[in-house]
Amino acid sequence: MSVTVARQRDAGPHAAGGPVLGLVASKLHRPLMRPGTVRRSLLIERLARAGHRPIVSVVAPAGYGKTTLLAQWAEANGQAFAWVSAGEGDNDAKVLLRYVAEALDAVEPIDRRVFDALASRGSLVPGSVVPRLCWSFCSMSSPVVLVLDDVHVLHNPECQAAVSLLADHVPPGSRLVLAGRAEPPLRVARLRAEGKLLEIGTGDLSLSLGEASSLLRAAGIALGPDEMAELHRRTEGWPVGLYLAALYLREGGALAGTVASFGGDDRFVSGYLESEFLARITRQQRVFLTRTAALERMCGPLCDAVLDQGGSAATLAELAHSNLLLVPLDRRGQWYRYHHLFRDMLLAELERQEPQMISLLRRRAARWCQGNGLPEGALEYSMAAGDADTAAGLVAAVVVPAYRQGRATTVPRWFGWLEQLGGIEGHPMAAVLFSALLARPAEAERWAKVIDRWQDGDLARPAGPAVAAWAAMTRAILCRHGIEVMRADADEAMHRCAAQGIRTPAPALAQGMARLLSGDLDGADLSFQDAIGVGPDASAPVVLPIALCQRSLIAMARGDWDQAEALAGQTPAALRRAGAENSFAVPLVCAVRAHLALHRGDTSAAGQELTDARRWRPLLTYALPHLAVQTRIELARVYLALADVAGARTLMREIDGLLRRRGGLGTLDGQAEALRAQLQKHRAPAVVGAPALTAAELRLLPLLTTHLTIQEIAAELYLSHNTIRTQAKSIYRKFGASGRSQAIAQARRIGLLEH
Repeated sequence: MSVTVARQRDAGPHAAGGPVLGLVASKLHRPLMRPGTVRRSLLIERLARAGHRPIVSVVAPAGYGKTTLLAQWAEANGQAFAWVSAGEGDNDAKVLLRYVAEALDAVEPIDRRVFDALASRGSLVPGSVVPRLCWSFCSMSSPVVLVLDDVHVLHNPECQAAVSLLADHVPPGSRLVLAGRAEPPLRVARLRAEGKLLEIGTGDLSLSLGEASSLLRAAGIALGPDEMAELHRRTEGWPVGLYLAALYLREGGALAGTVASFGGDDRFVSGYLESEFLARITRQQRVFLTRTAALERMCGPLCDAVLDQGGSAATLAELAHSNLLLVPLDRRGQWYRYHHLFRDMLLAELERQEPQMISLLRRRAARWCQGNGLPEGALEYSMAAGDADTAAGLVAAVVVPAYRQGRATTVPRWFGWLEQLGGIEGHPMAAVLFSALLARPAEAERWAKVIDRWQDGDLARPAGPAVAAWAAMTRAILCRHGIEVMRADADEAMHRCAAQGIRTPAPALAQGMARLLSGDLDGADLSFQDAIGVGPDASAPVVLPIALCQRSLIAMARGDWDQAEALAGQTPAALRRAGAENSFAVPLVCAVRAHLALHRGDTSAAGQELTDARRWRPLLTYALPHLAVQTRIELARVYLALADVAGARTLMREIDGLLRRRGGLGTLDGQAEALRAQLQKHRAPAVVGAPALTAAELRLLPLLTTHLTIQEIAAELYLSHNTIRTQAKSIYRKFGASGRSQAIAQARRIGLLEH
């Protein structure tokens, strides 16, 4: 569990896609060094001497001082350091790379396009975010050391692939440092062979006898040479074991007991904490330590709320002053965390002694976070407590901005957890959001059926007519039962939203689409005007550019090309303001602008619009059937106008697939039939410009730029190995490439991938 414990930072100009959720400022600060810390001079010198090696791997079990070493190096080194402490909640590539971007930006301002891509729901991590971030890293004017601490917690394949790509783009003089308990996600053998990797392991981090003596002296403990040698032998130079031994001796423990209790293994620390350390402190201290271990990060007010008592700030300050097992997270002495190993042991003790308290403590933490402007932290604590009711309500508060930021792992994780605990069926609003927002159309379909059952009375109907308004809105958007039903759902959504005072342009847009596809151009145009008149809405960011496009198409149908140009001219700014420049609205915008370019006789501009549309076309699925089919029909018409029959036929196959899933789309059915008949007249497929990749191939293409194997890509896309292999071979054939690297180079040359 990764819980937000610092207020949201002001995202400023970075937040094109909306507020940044859960950005914990302390994760970007290197730990402060305090008196009593043993200086690792030899290792710091070794790091300095190996400056020609761009990658540093620091791998050892908990308690070996990995973070301490790197913090000391940062203090001694003249270079700038960018620091990111990873956590479980960073197993979402957009979240992890946002931290990396912020850390680098704090050293030297980086390209704003990195933050634009991070803030956009539609941007692809391997195809857009990582290339821009790597380019920014390589473009920094002065060397920088980028530290990713606790990298072992990153088990998400996309995160691991991103880290591996960063390692391939470390600029000369700069370094990437990966610290954790397991080997980092790199091609280690290759880096070793190329002499690019410096490795520091358990043996290197073990304290020498002299360093161990220094540690005990700093703790106020003086031992004779023989006693010190025996303690060093028993602990095997394990820093945290030696430190706990010093605490035990300082509290009056006997040396014989210390020597017998410690070894370089977590089990010895666990036994020591249970039998010695926790047994020797007061009950009040023990309760404070074990119960606050339920928190990943702590401040005085949060601990007060969780423990239902006062004085926690003073207790934290005293603990921080008296030992190194409480780590300060800021320079003001407000936020702290326990040493990871110490927290693990305290949690184990809490589970043994007071298991019934854990859920209560986390529920209290959730309430505190909710009352202090930390909804995502409240959600994570509610989930940790197993509180599905509270979590379902909190999801509604955080899912829209998280979705808009493209947090493709985090959002499904929240909903998956709710589904597992039955939290969605009892909360239709969560189901509405899930079906409307989730990028996987099959799951959107499944949860749309939950809404239907709720509407039919099969599920308990909760209070709140606003839920019914959003349910109607979602049914209209998904258009699962044809245009007539869509029109009725859109009218119902408009009525219910007005009755509840819900101000959003989405119902008017749905009404406009239903009327347009019913052949009512005038009524549709009025509805689209209404949607534009409502103005931007954070919960429906793409409504404005889509409505402008629809009005432009209607103007073209009427022959009013000046108005069509004026309306389409507003779409780029509308996309920028909404942070939707990499969203499913882009292909429609491109299609409209391509038609206008053709009308002006600018075939080059029309071709560029088609290239831009290709990258985001896979986002248009049968979850939005009317928009998906309409956009492809408009794009196919442009392909035909440019004599690219192969491109038009590729789109026609996609249109047919969509219509098999979602029929009854009104005028679109007739337009598709006319397009199909037109294509049948073209017997020889003329190929112009870029290869005609299918939506599935376009979805695969950015992943080919990563170090993921075909098997790993298949797992990432929830497809079979054979399917991905077939799609990859098709891409190579269309590009005339012999393999993966040639296909990637060709895709970059024609603009389908960023450099």
